[in-house]
Amino acid sequence: MSLTFYWYPKCGTCRNAKKWLDEHHLSYKEIHIVETPPSRAQLQDIYEKSNLELKKFFNTSGQKYRELGIKDKISSASEEELLDLLASDGMLIKRPLVTDGEKVTVGFKEEEYEKMWL
Repeated sequence: MSLTFYWYPKCGTCRNAKKWLDEHHLSYKEIHIVETPPSRAQLQDIYEKSNLELKKFFNTSGQKYRELGIKDKISSASEEELLDLLASDGMLIKRPLVTDGEKVTVGFKEEEYEKMWL
C-alpha cells in the first residue's frame, strides 16, 4: 500500500506523523501541502471517502483561517463553497492529510494511524 502524505515541513504534527510512518516502514509519496495543494477535485474525492464532516478538513488553528473569518462562514456555507475555499490555499487544510486512495486520515493521532495504516 502506498500512501499520499500531504504535509507542511515546518509543522511539528506533520513531522511527528512522518516519523511514525517511517518507524512503521510505510511507503508514501510526500507532497508539500502549500506548494502543491490537492486540487478541488482531489479534495472532493478525499472528503467523500473520509466519512468526516467537511469542517474537519480546515486548519482551525491557522492564521489564514482566522484572517478570513472562516469560523463565522463555516456553518452557513455550502459544501461547494467550503471545497472551493479549501482548494484556494493549502494553509487552510488541516494537516497532515494522508490517503491511500480509499481511506483518509486528517491530522495525526497515533491510535488512529495504527488502526488505519497498519
